[in-house]
Amino acid sequence: MRIFVATLTAGEIAITGDEHHYLGRVRRARVGDLVELHDGSGRRARATITKITATTTMVTADRPELVVEPGPTIAMLIPPIKGDRMDLCIEKLVEVGVDDIVVWPAARAVVKLAPDKLEARLAHYRGIAQAAARQSTRTTIPTIRYAGDLAGAVSTLPAVASDDPKAAARFVLDPAADTPLVGSETASSHVAMVSGPEGGLTNDELEWLADRAFIPSSLGPRVLRAETAPVIAVAIVRHQRFVAGA
Repeated sequence: MRIFVATLTAGEIAITGDEHHYLGRVRRARVGDLVELHDGSGRRARATITKITATTTMVTADRPELVVEPGPTIAMLIPPIKGDRMDLCIEKLVEVGVDDIVVWPAARAVVKLAPDKLEARLAHYRGIAQAAARQSTRTTIPTIRYAGDLAGAVSTLPAVASDDPKAAARFVLDPAADTPLVGSETASSHVAMVSGPEGGLTNDELEWLADRAFIPSSLGPRVLRAETAPVIAVAIVRHQRFVAGA
């Protein structure tokens, strides 16, 4: 049983909230059961359940150890997507191996996140990411943050250096592009990709991204839905690295 905790140290730890509910209601955990604790940043520790109450599961943890996940680090910039398809997109992005999700307000995005509801919405997305990380046996929980515009989203990404092309690579998913999302660029240590909303990216957005080293890339002959394209893109990059044995 894998559980995420906010602070991971050797000794006694109290587990509450959703993770406590998962242990008690979903996994039917009992005193004496072994669990694997993760802090969402790559550290883990074995622990034993010592006490269970209505609101808390108490465990005693061993000394934590650091687990390094295979590269590359993948960032995906996505606009809000209508309905529960955004939840599905985030869940699947976590499962296939995204590391950083940046939500940004594309010009043609159907959904606009109200400022007064933004933090609650991000908390909801992070809860989905945590559950997906637990289910998919990840040691890290991807970060999810919001940028007020495309420039703000891109400003947080590693720069592309001409003297070290393998340090970082950038792609923008465009069904009209001639170049498929394959090649040596995906061997970079950090890969950033931008995906569009239901109505697609505007010409201005595509040109702005191209001026900042984003390579227009296609996922094939079909036009994929807004919640499907980013998941396929991350899976392609992960698969290429897996096949290469890196």
